[in-house]
This record gives sequence, C-alpha cells and structure tokens, in this order.
Amino acid sequence: MSEQLEKIEKRYQELEHLLASYETVSDKEQYNKYAKELSDLKDAVSLFREYKKIIKEINDLETALGEKHDHEFLTLAKTELEELKNKKLDLEQRLKNILAGEDEFAGLDIIVEIRQGTGGIEAGLFAADLYRMYTKYAARKDWSIEPMSLHQTELGGFKEIVFSVKGKDAYRRLRFESGVHRVQRVPTTEAQGRIHTSTATVAVLIEPEEVDLAIDPRDLRIDTYRSSGPGGQHMQKTDSAVRITHVPTDTVVACQDERSQLKNKNKAMRILRAKILDMRQQEELKKISQARKSQIGSGDRSEKIRSYNFPDRRVTDHRVNLTLHKLEAILEGNLDELSDALIKAAESKSDE
Repeated sequence: MSEQLEKIEKRYQELEHLLASYETVSDKEQYNKYAKELSDLKDAVSLFREYKKIIKEINDLETALGEKHDHEFLTLAKTELEELKNKKLDLEQRLKNILAGEDEFAGLDIIVEIRQGTGGIEAGLFAADLYRMYTKYAARKDWSIEPMSLHQTELGGFKEIVFSVKGKDAYRRLRFESGVHRVQRVPTTEAQGRIHTSTATVAVLIEPEEVDLAIDPRDLRIDTYRSSGPGGQHMQKTDSAVRITHVPTDTVVACQDERSQLKNKNKAMRILRAKILDMRQQEELKKISQARKSQIGSGDRSEKIRSYNFPDRRVTDHRVNLTLHKLEAILEGNLDELSDALIKAAESKSDE
C-alpha cells in the first residue's frame, strides 16, 4: 500500500510543478487536464501525509516511553499512544478504500432525471413526491440542488424534472436510485377509495466536466423558441427556450425555465453531456461479461427497483429484499438506511 501511495504523492508533486510552468499555463486544455488530475489525487495525498505524520508521532512516543520512567508521564503517553494507533487504523482503512476505488465517486456531481411513468396524473404526483424526497435528503446531507428543467402537470405533479446535485458522496449515495419506482395508494382523485398502482422512473447521471467529454459543435443542432411560461406581465416575449439535438445519437434536450437564452443553453448542454456519457457507459455495460455483472440489479432503467405501499406504510427495495415500515420517514428524506444497505450489498458482490 505504501509503495502505491508514494507513487501517487510523487505524481501529485509533479503536477504541482507542471501547473506552475509557463508552458502549461499558456495551454488551457492541458492546464485543465492537469488541474483535474491534481484535484483527483488531493484527498489520497492529504490522507497519506497525515498517515505518515501519525506514524512518526507513534514512533517518537514509543521511543520516549522506553527512555522515561515517570509514572504520570507514562500514563499520559500510553493514553495518547492508544489514540494515535486508533487514528492510524482509521487512516489505513480510508486509504485502502481509496486505492480499492471506493472513493472514486466521492466528489462526483450528478444530474437526476425523474419522469412520470404509468398511472397518468397520479404518476406525475408521485414524481413530485420523489423530487421532494430527494431534496429533503440533500438538505440533510448539506448538498446543493439546482433545478435544470421541468414540465409540470395541472395538479402540481411533474411529467419530468431534471436537477443537479452537488456535494460529497452525492453520487455514491444516490447512484442506486436509477430505475422504476412504484407507488401503491389511493389517489386524491379516486372517489371509491380504490388503491391504484403508478410508477415513476429515476435516472442518476454523472455530470462530466467539459474536459472529460468533448462534444463537437458540428454535431449539434440548436433551435430556439418561445417558452411556454406563465402569462400576464411575465409572458415570454423572446425566444429564450433552447432545444439542442446531438445528431449522431439523436439525443434531444430542451430547457426553458430561465429567461435568458444563454442560461437555458448552458443548462441544456450540461444535461446533454451527462446523457451522452451515460449512453456510453450503458453501452459498455452491455459488452461486459456475466462475470463482471456485480452490480445491484441489472442496471436496466426499466427494472422495478422499489415499491412504496401507503396502506401498509412500507417501502420495499426489491434488489436487496429490504422492507422498512417507515414510509413517512423515507418520503421525508431519511434514505440512509436504504442507501447503506445498497452500498453494503454492492461492496459484498464486488468482493466475490
């Protein structure tokens, strides 16, 4: 482990020198590439340097314990030594996790897309419930959420809502939310009190940086049109809405929520990059042999992953056969128990 970390630290130092050089500063693309690599290595190097410092402190304290015989000093030193050894064990585990790739997702920003599925108006209301659940969870985790695109239904539901999530562990915690979510409840519009089943789909996409995913402008068709926003004094008088089509993949993204055409275009490009990256990842998954399929579930967006049953106040995640009778708490953003179970199951499968 130490040998790997020494190499990482050496590369980190090389990157610091490269970023300070005139040749790199004058080449924006190269500078961004090195800066991203440096940022990716920062946590590992910081922990490794702390780890080396702790080891030195342990060695110094053990030497002092062998030379001094003052009772009070020995008592204090032994207590401190125990604390340092516990810190060392914790740092060792964190460094092993980084080397094993566990923390590769820690700093990734994501884009989440929720769409109403089967069930008409009730499906749109359920999509809104899921959005509220994720925003509550984000608030608990101190993540920031930015709505990017939305299409509302008459009763306050969503046909579709797209939003970004930024914050530590956002992707690691939310990546298993992709799939079909099913709700079983009596709709407010149902006079007979019958239970209906509706669905909404969730897609969690990594948001790539521009340097991670270059898109040829010649592959894009950009159309502008008038937003279908609120009426009255706020009626849109300019063509601020933007639709971008990536011609090679026939991927279409539209944004109309901002009054600025430029802001809508920038948001649309962020969503487009995330979708194209996700497409490429899904294609790679299809090529992977059965031996590699150590994911939780198949990764298929059409797979039913979770059910929310209102009459029984229960939530069931079908991938790990976990049922929790905590429906209200989960819809209020208490997702850690589900998230922890999915992460643990994924780690167990990867060790097989």
